Amino acid sequence: MGHSSRRKFLRQSSLGAAGYLLGAGLVNSSFASSSVFSASRTPAALGGQPLFNAASWVKWPMWIQSEDEQTLIQSVRSGVWSRAKLVDEFESKWAAAVGVKRCLTVVNGTNALITAINQLDIGAGDEVITTPYTFIASVQAILANNAMPVFADVDPATYQIDPAKIEAKITKKTKAILVVHILGLPADMDRIMAIAQKHNVAVIEDACQAHLAVYDHKVVGSIGKAGCFSFQNSKNLPIGEGGAIVSNDDRFIDNCFAAHNLGYAYGTSTGAVAGDSFMKASKIRLTEYAAAIGLAQLKRLEEQTNTRHENAAYLSSMIKDIPGIQPIKLYDKVNRGAYHLYSFRYDPASFKGLTRAKFMDALRKEGIPCSGGYKEMHTQEFMRQTFGTRVYKSFYSQKMLDFEDYKRRNHCPENAALCNSAVWMTQNMLLGSRKDMEGIAEAIKGISNNAGKI
Repeated sequence: MGHSSRRKFLRQSSLGAAGYLLGAGLVNSSFASSSVFSASRTPAALGGQPLFNAASWVKWPMWIQSEDEQTLIQSVRSGVWSRAKLVDEFESKWAAAVGVKRCLTVVNGTNALITAINQLDIGAGDEVITTPYTFIASVQAILANNAMPVFADVDPATYQIDPAKIEAKITKKTKAILVVHILGLPADMDRIMAIAQKHNVAVIEDACQAHLAVYDHKVVGSIGKAGCFSFQNSKNLPIGEGGAIVSNDDRFIDNCFAAHNLGYAYGTSTGAVAGDSFMKASKIRLTEYAAAIGLAQLKRLEEQTNTRHENAAYLSSMIKDIPGIQPIKLYDKVNRGAYHLYSFRYDPASFKGLTRAKFMDALRKEGIPCSGGYKEMHTQEFMRQTFGTRVYKSFYSQKMLDFEDYKRRNHCPENAALCNSAVWMTQNMLLGSRKDMEGIAEAIKGISNNAGKI
């Protein structure tokens, strides 16, 4: 069967990607005890047989030796290890996948964000509005450019930055909105873009968790001025470490290219390529063998993304009516979620006071890995330390750097509640079968039915 024919078969198969993974030996055929679905089943937390075991879930990152190694081995044997043709090929294919003119790879998603912010002329004295519910890299990238992070609260149903909270945070110092499509799910881009246009501020999309998520028929990362992606080992497109900046603006990407290559001119940027460096810069180029790994992963990403989206919808449909469980929601214009993480909110009051920690422990006893997700960002020590540096003291008022006052101004009550109620599951779990999703739902129902005993 040819490559295109096989892909068509996988899309049509009732097992889909799960069947392919099973055939490749990357996932078990079922969870530990598929015959124990019943209302009277004893949860593992009370001594019952676990529904899953450690080998039940798709191995991640995925590496299929027969399909993935040829280009990688050739790149290593060639001795051409710094960026060359394979990096160019990956950039071209990633730009096409996102639906933009240009892509530039860098060493990781954090540096993609740092570079994009810097090349939009955002720096000391400027403010960048972002979400409080995000990975630390989003905020560190703002601080790395000596700008001030300003937090706008989240929509409690979608976990995304709430457009209704953004406008009140805009000041004459606001230079950009850093939109994070957190957990791989698109933010409300129509409203955010309208606010940005009204106030003439740039929109940078942190799509580091949102590979091939689609909002209003546009892949996220292609909507704002720039989009940034991460290819770290846990991501939906894993390379180990790697990142990318995408944009339709040639001059912006050319300047980013110069910035990632010691400031040497490129394309429309000033000067000659072999001439003097023309900007303060770093060297954060991707390697050829990293690009070879990325090209192997990219072949599967579309299919995997569809599987995650479908399995997430199926899981949500099975748990949404369990009292105390509120699955994460998508905005109406979201065509596809990437689901780097699947999440729901947990209310102990509906589980007879069973704490979130004990609820997650009961899930883990069923063989279902989970976590509580992010902590509040604006109160952490790295923020205080940054405010004490010489550059911040030089460009910001004493009032702005009063950390207790900063925490009060940036307190986001919806985010605080979310940090204390979310339960996360990782993206590789959504690559299993529909039966696996039924097993997760069964485990949650079992804990709900026996919460008073647990």
